[in-house]
Amino acid sequence: MNKDAKIYVAGHRGLVGAAIVRRLQAAGFQNLVFRTSSELDLREQQSVRDFFAEEKPDHVILAAAKVGGILANDSYPAEFIYDNLMMEANIIHASYQNRVSKLLALGSTCIYPRLAPQPMKEEYLLSGPLEPTNEWYAVAKIAGIKLCQAYQRQYGCKFIAAMPTNLYGPGDNFDLEKSHVLPAMLRKFHEAKLSGEPAVTLWGTGKALREFLHVDDMADACLFLMENYNGEGIVNIGVGEDLSIADLAGIVRDVVGFDGEIVYDTSKPDGTPRKLVDVGKITGLGWRAKIGLREGIAQTYQWFLDNQAELRGIG
Repeated sequence: MNKDAKIYVAGHRGLVGAAIVRRLQAAGFQNLVFRTSSELDLREQQSVRDFFAEEKPDHVILAAAKVGGILANDSYPAEFIYDNLMMEANIIHASYQNRVSKLLALGSTCIYPRLAPQPMKEEYLLSGPLEPTNEWYAVAKIAGIKLCQAYQRQYGCKFIAAMPTNLYGPGDNFDLEKSHVLPAMLRKFHEAKLSGEPAVTLWGTGKALREFLHVDDMADACLFLMENYNGEGIVNIGVGEDLSIADLAGIVRDVVGFDGEIVYDTSKPDGTPRKLVDVGKITGLGWRAKIGLREGIAQTYQWFLDNQAELRGIG
């Protein structure tokens, strides 16, 4: 990509979008276009059309999404499927209409079947039933993938899609009702440490296996794909290693400095038993994650401590 190219980052204030903006700026891209959700409702087709007609971006990175963990997906199914479908459809179609040179749509590894063989290869998409606890989000993201593939196949658009594994890092959402597992753990252990609680209760059995990718690594992979990949097939972004929720809890407890007990509420769901992506495709292209999990969690916790007053879901 030319350093002067105009790049629209949709969702620039979220965990993913903010990291992508940081990475683009660090690489020397300064002609970046943003709109907050109050300035541009991406669910409104005419508003998106008007924005694209006015700004005419050269490239688009679609990081805007309604996201959340098991509780949020279960509580707001209509919003998770509708909001994500509308945002994707409006941005992808407007990008086609306005001859955007390249678009990268970001999805999630929850698109894969609940019991997909591990590690999950890109070709496992649509090979079995989805995990019920996040199927609303997953169905919307699969539709976004298929939109990119359809516009590439019918119109020759360079619209690609990447599937990051579980993300964490600076700028995460620490709202216990809407956050993902790692930031929720950080907050729970932190508050238990401050209040002197003897134990922290976590959902499930602790046996589910998960993979975690630092959001700055993810952003680096996005820039890499924008510059090096034009294929129709999706690309996994991950580290290629996983660990149990119980092992993750142990690391987070150590980083926070909580010395109490960890209790598991087995009446609550674990979600997908295991979710590890096969990263052979992206490593074969020449990219690999760099930030270790303990190092990344420590960095994220420090960011949490430094930004509590402004954090979503705190206070």
